[in-house]
Amino acid sequence: MPIARVLRRLLDGLYTLGGVIAAFFLVAILVLIVLQMLARWTGHVFPGATDYAGYCMAGASFFAFAYALNHGAHIRVSLFLSVLGRNRWWGELWCFGIGAATATYFAWYAIKGTRISHRFKELSQGLDATPMWIPQLSMSIGTVLLAICFWDHLIRLIFTGSHGIAEDTVEQAHAE
Repeated sequence: MPIARVLRRLLDGLYTLGGVIAAFFLVAILVLIVLQMLARWTGHVFPGATDYAGYCMAGASFFAFAYALNHGAHIRVSLFLSVLGRNRWWGELWCFGIGAATATYFAWYAIKGTRISHRFKELSQGLDATPMWIPQLSMSIGTVLLAICFWDHLIRLIFTGSHGIAEDTVEQAHAE
């Protein structure tokens, strides 16, 4: 089983890297806001600052999805699943199956949209005229990462009986 441990460490590292990149985008938003404030105070214009902040917000969101899922921070249907009792495994299987299929579908079309934007040299509507494939790339990578995370937990659930996501603290307290 050393291969399984290496793969587990690699996947967890990949999700953590997504979280670190999301944090970088959040810091970038802060820097952009501060630079825009400084530009206003000094009578200068920072063209495209709001667009760049929006791109960073999208990047932060999409890169954080897999990290949040892996750490149990997503809103889940735990209340419904806890009512299922001994059929909970089937409910978890259904939830992760739907999540994996949806994330894969979204990732496929995010990549397709990014490729189309690159092919047609689509530019943003703002003053900055940014090629749209650049900010769309963070969405594509983030959705692929989320799809990998969903499939990872689905396969883990099927073969080990546990998805490996930390249970909600409310549910843990209720179980005690």
